[in-house]
Amino acid sequence: MSNDHAHSHESGHDHEHHHHLRESETYYAARTKALESLFREKGLIGTDTVDRIIHFFEHEMGPFNGARVVAKAWTDPAFKARLMEDANSGIAELGLRDGIEGENLRVVENTASVHNIVCCTLCSCWPWPLLGLPPYWFKDPVFRARVVREPRAVLSDFGVTLPAGKRVEIWDSSAQVRYFVIPERPAGTDGWTEEKLAALVSTESMQGLALVSA
Repeated sequence: MSNDHAHSHESGHDHEHHHHLRESETYYAARTKALESLFREKGLIGTDTVDRIIHFFEHEMGPFNGARVVAKAWTDPAFKARLMEDANSGIAELGLRDGIEGENLRVVENTASVHNIVCCTLCSCWPWPLLGLPPYWFKDPVFRARVVREPRAVLSDFGVTLPAGKRVEIWDSSAQVRYFVIPERPAGTDGWTEEKLAALVSTESMQGLALVSA
């Protein structure tokens, strides 16, 4: 799915959109806290269960996995070629598991001429093993509706302005396939270690909503 058309952006819309996203973040945080309290009250989960889940997402499944993949792709062209050909086999080379919600991954690469954005227009299909928990904005219905219709305006909301001649490609994740972006490597990072490079990579950049800078 592709879309490289810029659209008009009405005055005041940015403010309304960011306000809506802040409200969404507060809503999801409050809802999560309420559900956790209810489950504890009913004896369905204990503190140790919550702690194990938090540990899992902090140390085993999170955007640090995707950042490792990006850094390796930036420094090893042969690995990147294999990753682009078969994403699941590629991440397995790094000892990463695809697991549930990551069985059918596809990697797309941002270049000087093409910028890729990932969304899920139907729900919130997300590559959990590589990126961990999906952020609130990815699940936001306003984001899902606008990103296909006016991708450059949405990028502007995230602080990204692309050159007019750069093509924008939109990839719609689904239960069948989930997409992952290799962002452009920033200038001035020649000779950097993979660990140092990985520290530059954000969740947003691996879904095409941010650029990477050194």
